[in-house]
Amino acid sequence: MLIDAPARGLSREKVLSLAADFAPGLVACDTSTPSIYNDAAVAGSLKEILPRSTVVLVGTHPTALPEETLSLAPGADAVALGEYDFTLRDLARCLSSGGNPSAVAGLCLRRGEVLVRTPARPLIEDLDSLPFLSRTYRRHLDIREYYFAAADYPVIQIISARGCPQRCFFCVYPQTFHGRRFRPRSPGNVAAEFAYIAREFPDVREIGIEDDTFTVDKGRAREICRLLALQGNRIKWYTNVRADVEYETLAAMREAGCRLVTVGFESGSQEVLNGMKKGLSLKRSLAFMEDARRAGILVHGCIMLGNPGETRETMEESLRFARRLACDSFQFYPLIVYPGTEAYAWARERGYLLTEDYAKWLSPSLSHASPLSFPGLGMEEIERFCERAYRSYHFNPSYLARKAIQSVTRPSEGRRNLRSAWRYARYLGRALSPGGARKAPGA
Repeated sequence: MLIDAPARGLSREKVLSLAADFAPGLVACDTSTPSIYNDAAVAGSLKEILPRSTVVLVGTHPTALPEETLSLAPGADAVALGEYDFTLRDLARCLSSGGNPSAVAGLCLRRGEVLVRTPARPLIEDLDSLPFLSRTYRRHLDIREYYFAAADYPVIQIISARGCPQRCFFCVYPQTFHGRRFRPRSPGNVAAEFAYIAREFPDVREIGIEDDTFTVDKGRAREICRLLALQGNRIKWYTNVRADVEYETLAAMREAGCRLVTVGFESGSQEVLNGMKKGLSLKRSLAFMEDARRAGILVHGCIMLGNPGETRETMEESLRFARRLACDSFQFYPLIVYPGTEAYAWARERGYLLTEDYAKWLSPSLSHASPLSFPGLGMEEIERFCERAYRSYHFNPSYLARKAIQSVTRPSEGRRNLRSAWRYARYLGRALSPGGARKAPGA
């Protein structure tokens, strides 16, 4: 059984009731830094109603801080460190045969008052050996409960590779979970999953390839596109790329059905880019946008404020640079540091981290928050700038004119634009209410 309580809008009591009825021998609780206190409490409640079950916490936060996490969750029996696909499989087999969990690699186990780590588990090399993620949707989830503003609805998200070799100091998954070594599924395996989705989910309008960076191996990316075109792929898709992709690959992606790419431009200051170890130049980003427009691919751009060297002047440079890039949509957000990353260590060592109370990683409106403050530049000011930049970009007359033309000439984009406008209007209603949110949602 797989329960996605936030997507289904389930209360804790309902989750516990479903778990009690199912009575599993092994329970895995997915976690995050902003929700870790609630996750720990849920794990404890599950252990109370299922005392014979083994309760395991998974995710980037417990991987980075396993002992601390288990101290927060006295009801949990273990943390699965890093990729847990085979760790949970082996643990389930061990428990069902009456074996000793200490023999299972990749765990931090509770042994009375002592916490013990088992041998490290190597990363999974043959990702083709894993079942399609979309099969999980088919068995356990309702695709209509998931929405992404940049995609056509309904959407299914998959992963075609794990690991990213780039050195960006803020990115949590490569540093805590999947590693910085690129491990791809084969092109044929990815194309086969597209075919499976087309066959099993006739209502799906778009597929999201949620790799950290889809185009690490550009030859592989083009081969996936060749196979998708060969099999007559009918479903649009989007993915995440760096601004180092050349026209040839972008054109192949467009021919294979790629509609949009998300790109972390991150800053309009080369000095700030260098400080975050982005490994890109402003000139290359501008050239990428020319190639993307020529290929006919839309771009959702991202700017992150608050990285090393950030000032009021560099923030204004980033807004001006965003306007020069002229993406289909833009997202402006503050740096959020997560345990296990270089960014977290950097902020903590310099006294920029205001608290280690993980509840402060959430705003009162339950959106992500950033408990940081820099000399002469507080986080509230950065958040206000993000809001101003978002409105300045998206309510610019030339941008609105482009979107109006797009909505007429590309009806599916028109539907998406209307949904995004409606969601932003609802956000504004909440933001203007007492105690409302400050940061804009992703476009």
